[in-house]
Amino acid sequence: MHKIFIDGQAGTTGLQIHQRLQHKADICLLNIADEDRKNRDVKRQIMEEADLVILCLPDEAAIDSVKLASSDKTRFIDASTAHRTNGAWVYGLPEMNGENRSRIESAQSVSNPGCYPTGFLLPLIPLIEQAWLKPSAQISCSAVSGYSGGGRKLIEAYEKQERDNPGDLWHSRPYSLRLSHKHLSEMQHYANLDSPPLFLPSVAHFAQGMLVSTGLFRESFNQAVDPGQVVELLMSTYRDEPCVNVYGPNDESQLQGGFLDPQANNGTNRLDIFVFGNEQQILLVSRLDNLGKGASGAAIQNLNLMLGRPELEGLSS
Repeated sequence: MHKIFIDGQAGTTGLQIHQRLQHKADICLLNIADEDRKNRDVKRQIMEEADLVILCLPDEAAIDSVKLASSDKTRFIDASTAHRTNGAWVYGLPEMNGENRSRIESAQSVSNPGCYPTGFLLPLIPLIEQAWLKPSAQISCSAVSGYSGGGRKLIEAYEKQERDNPGDLWHSRPYSLRLSHKHLSEMQHYANLDSPPLFLPSVAHFAQGMLVSTGLFRESFNQAVDPGQVVELLMSTYRDEPCVNVYGPNDESQLQGGFLDPQANNGTNRLDIFVFGNEQQILLVSRLDNLGKGASGAAIQNLNLMLGRPELEGLSS
């Protein structure tokens, strides 16, 4: 029986992780009473009892909870951005290069990756590892996400707008226009880029789903490549990955009237990769559930690896 403590289970990610684990015969969820949530002694005691602590907290609170652990043996998964580029933590993206899965299995502390970086990194890293793409590449990345990624307050705001003003819905709205999104550091760090991408995310009026689109120019490559070569490399890289699906070059089979549905992977831990373009420009598009492979699903995948459970236990790929 594995004892799990979700620190911050009242939030969107914490609730989903709790729902995924609550009926598992080999999992015992440790709970803290509402009145004790800020009681450091009570929390420390629960942490000592747990085999694994999952942090679903704001960054500063996550850092504080790690400091609170009195035992060096306490194992963590942190869903916040606090430890994602911390060298003492393992980045929780099992599909990233050939060794990361085994590192997660033996790790004491794993940082759950961000939703946008997951969609940015998986199609991009193989191009850099093969030295096709220059580390000095100037990369532009745009994304659209369902509003659930913004947490409870944003969810309530969108639901209120839909309820009170159904004729005036908030459609795709770009944000982080000062180019300082909190995911930029891990996007640059794990892609080994000399500079961060120009990243423009947006929120649309649907709850779940995400598209991450990365544009690459011929000048950014060390050699001439076309969509077919990129697809061949990505298919070879992710051939044995059950959660990653690579489509053929310029494959339009998933388009609906020319549009790509960002919600098609909702409820799964699957990430689809599409490659469009020509010899002058390449467009990499990732599709995932921002609350699945982009959040709680990734946490469950990492938990399974850390505890020696089947990797996809409780997940739909």
